Amino acid sequence: MHRLYNSLEPRVMDEDMLKLAVGEQGPREEAGQLARQEGILFKDVLSLRLDFQNLSFNNIEAIEGLDTLVNLEDLSLFNNRISKIDSLDALVKLQVLSLGNNQIGNMMNIIYLRRFKDLRTLSLSGNPIAESEDYKMFVCAYLPDLVYLDFHRIDDHMKEMAESKHQYSIDELKHRENLIQSRLEDEQAQQEELEKHKAAFVEHLNGSFLFDSMYTEDVEGNKLAYLPGVSELLQAYKDKFVIICLNIFEYGLKQQEKRKLELDTFNECVQEAIQENQEQGKHRIAKFEEKHLLSLNAIRDESELTNFEMKIVEYGKDIMELFNVLMTLEMQLVEQLEETINMFERNIIDLVALFIENVQSLMAQCRDLENHHHEKLLEISINTLEKILKGDVDEDLPDDLRPLFVDKDTIFNAVGASHDIHLLKIDNREDELVTRANSWCTHLVDTIHKNEIMRNRRRVKEINQYIDHMQNELDSLECSDVID
Repeated sequence: MHRLYNSLEPRVMDEDMLKLAVGEQGPREEAGQLARQEGILFKDVLSLRLDFQNLSFNNIEAIEGLDTLVNLEDLSLFNNRISKIDSLDALVKLQVLSLGNNQIGNMMNIIYLRRFKDLRTLSLSGNPIAESEDYKMFVCAYLPDLVYLDFHRIDDHMKEMAESKHQYSIDELKHRENLIQSRLEDEQAQQEELEKHKAAFVEHLNGSFLFDSMYTEDVEGNKLAYLPGVSELLQAYKDKFVIICLNIFEYGLKQQEKRKLELDTFNECVQEAIQENQEQGKHRIAKFEEKHLLSLNAIRDESELTNFEMKIVEYGKDIMELFNVLMTLEMQLVEQLEETINMFERNIIDLVALFIENVQSLMAQCRDLENHHHEKLLEISINTLEKILKGDVDEDLPDDLRPLFVDKDTIFNAVGASHDIHLLKIDNREDELVTRANSWCTHLVDTIHKNEIMRNRRRVKEINQYIDHMQNELDSLECSDVID
């Protein structure tokens, strides 16, 4: 079949194309103008047509650039040059997909669509795939939740026949999918656990990671590990080192829980204080508004100028009194929250300081172990050198180890280089933990102070806007009286 766009250049799906399409298909009038002024939020788009439409969106060869459309439910890519269904993973809410009149020829494209659990309507007519004898059976079997295929409702009999025909292959596919899903869930659980450890600043301290990292770049230390007696020494060192790391890890998680509890308690106190203050404000406003209309009506109905002016002044005083009450409540809340924030700041700083102090003490124990190991390794190395010089070595040394045993200086340099690498790794991990913990604390406290400043500004603005509105109503009465 000859298509109108055959002579056109292929188009790429990019942000400009999406903006154009969403803009043309989005809301009109005021809502549309607002969207154009403030920018289009792709996450809010529920339906999108990138199909044959005055040749403006056709000629697309590959699906791409749709990752931001996370809430999209209806997508039409009808009448393009697409040959493969992919790059739709972000569209987890997809319900309707139109890909008719494209160049899709491989049945495996159908299996890709199994990940879209909400997909109920699919159109693939006009593709090479739709010409296959087994097309409908295959689609119905591998997409059992589909309701409409190529604008026709799928009946139960067709579904039963399709399931029976492809049951063995589908069972195998489900088994593979379950294995993949299980692996993904395990990876997600591991990632969540790692994030929890990072929040406590103790990631990778629940094992031998730090110890192993000390030897990753330690060429000399790995050579010296083959000396007689060093293997046992190294294992004892590792066992004790890992125990200390585990102590840091467990302590870090417990301290993180304490910090979380402190923060949760603080947030609850803040919200309770704000809620109580707002209720008081609402109560005062409600009392004011009870007589608001009565006061306005009384002023409107007053025919005597003197009485009219007196009531205007009286009502103006009522407005100013409400303003003073609301501002007083806000100032009381500011003072209350300032005290609460300052107390929280002291508590969280103390918690972080205590955490850092105890971690540094445990890290010092790691350094003590390293120093002890260094002394023992140096002792073994010197004894080995003396035996070599006397010709009393009982077993052959590895070839790459022999160049170290020329003289004492060479031995001292090799053992010292290994020791320096180990201490640097310990110091760096400690510095990283301390820096991140302090930065977290500083950022948290700064954010809390900034949020309170912004809350206060918003509240003062709300009060002023409300009072201005009341005053404007009063002023309009004065103006109308002057005009009359």
